This record gives sequence, C-alpha cells and structure tokens, in this order.
Amino acid sequence: MSNYSDKIAILTGDPNGIGAEITIKALNLLNLPPKNIVILSNSKIINYYGKFNNNYEVIDIDFSGKVEPGKVTAEAGDFSYRALEKVCEIKPKFIVTAPTSKEAMYLAGHKFNGQTEVLEKFLAHNGQKAEMLFVSKDFRILLLTRHLPLKDIPKTLTKAYIIEKAERLRSYFQNKLYIQKPSFALCGLNPHAGENGILGKEELKNMTPAVEALRTRGINITNPLPADTLFAEGIKKYLNNEKMPYDCYIACYHDQGLIPIKSVAMEKTVNMTIGLDIVRTSPSHGTAFDIAGKNIANPESMIEAIKACAY
Repeated sequence: MSNYSDKIAILTGDPNGIGAEITIKALNLLNLPPKNIVILSNSKIINYYGKFNNNYEVIDIDFSGKVEPGKVTAEAGDFSYRALEKVCEIKPKFIVTAPTSKEAMYLAGHKFNGQTEVLEKFLAHNGQKAEMLFVSKDFRILLLTRHLPLKDIPKTLTKAYIIEKAERLRSYFQNKLYIQKPSFALCGLNPHAGENGILGKEELKNMTPAVEALRTRGINITNPLPADTLFAEGIKKYLNNEKMPYDCYIACYHDQGLIPIKSVAMEKTVNMTIGLDIVRTSPSHGTAFDIAGKNIANPESMIEAIKACAY
C-alpha cells in the first residue's frame, strides 16, 4: 500500500448530495498541489458533477448504483460507509469528509449516528473517543452530546462523563493547538443554568461537582452558565473581530451549541473530529439533497474544512 501519512484525504460524501460538487469547486478554487491530496470517490460520481483542474490521485471506491441527485438510496449509503472505512485503512495525515446521509447509511445496514461514530469505530484505540468540535476562527464549541434525543441528555451528563470530555478537550488544545492553559466556558443544561435548583437540578447534582474536580486537575473552566447570555457576549466579540472571551465553549447538546455558531458563521464553520490520532474536518452543513445536481451549492464551508488541514 502507498504511504499517505503526509496527505490530506478528501471524501466526496453521499453520491446523491452536494458533496462531490463542493469538493470539485473547493479544490479548483484552492488549487492545492496534487502531491498533497488524495481523493476517495468514484470516477462515475466525479464525472457527473464536474472536473478537477489538477490531476489529483483518486482512490476508487466501488459504486454499483446510479447517481440520482436528491435521492436517499442504500447504494449511496453503502458507498459512503466504505469510503470512510477505506480512509481509516490508509491512515492519511488529515481527513476531510463531504456530507453523508445517515438515512442512506441506515438503509444499507450501517447504523451509525454520523461519520464521527464511524471514524471512531475504525480509528480509536487504547480507550480513545471521538469528540465533535465546531470552529470558526477562534470561536470554538465542543458538544458534550451529539445526536441524542433531548430526553436522554440529562441522564447522560454525569459528573464522570463531563470530566472525561473536558480532559479530552484540554489534551487536544495542548497537543494539537499548543495552547497549554486553555479557558473553557461550560453551558448550563437548564434555562438560567437551573436557577440554583429551581429550574432543574442537573447543574447542582452533576455539572458543578464536575467543574470542581476539573479545577483540581488544573483545568480553567467556568461554573455552568446560562447559555443565552454566554453566547450573546461571545458573538458580540466575534462580530467585532475581537478575541473571544474563552478558548472554547462546552455545550450540553447539539442545538445549544450549533445554533449560535451557525447563525453567525454558517459558511465559515468547520466541523472537526478530535480525540483520535487523525483529525477530521468537514463542512458545517449536510447533503442538501434539495439542491443536489443543480450546480448551485456554495463550497465555502468545504473550502474552510480543507484549509483547516492545509495551512
């Protein structure tokens, strides 16, 4: 097998979404040297959506189905899954993934809640866990929980769980970003961070004890704070191009973290998988089946995802 340890591996995602289109547009605009890039896709898919200006190496992933923009098919889901499996096998320096469809992968029998979980399955070792970090410049948000129903979140956020996630986040800052003493802001789960137990007891029972334990381990983290005012303050700084108040915000659940950053920086936000040996980036949006095949997809977030690895 060839050595891909110094390359950025880019996957074109679901064949029936906008993944191949935005990959082609992004790479043609960035004009990166072919020696730095390897693409995992299929010539049938690439040729349907466009043409690369440079002669990039393509690792061919078999695709027996038809390219049918906007359709959710088992063949597309299986292709997406096998591309992820293959990229983990070749172990590149970075992984960039275009969007996939969870529904399509489920149809193919691959029952994962997202690409993050597939990458964890194939790359994790020695107790490693993948984490989802969203980034736009120095606005960073870690999700404590990812694709969980809201009813399951309170019982998931135990003291030990929060400690483990925060420790993993600190390790990423120290080992990948070379920030030795990062500052973290923890969002409360309940409105007004529980109002001292009046609006919910999760902050008192699990979150504050976790914070106290983390501080004894040298981690700079706030008490659970009301998420609305916390993000309002940070976004004001972001929009004024000022330094963010914290190196990372820790959100309790998917929408709590993603609504703020996507509202102000949808096209500039990168989804990062951290906690594994290989960092993976992806655009902040999904497959956009409604505009697939129309050649109108905006590649900006895909450009940011590739730039996060290339520069």
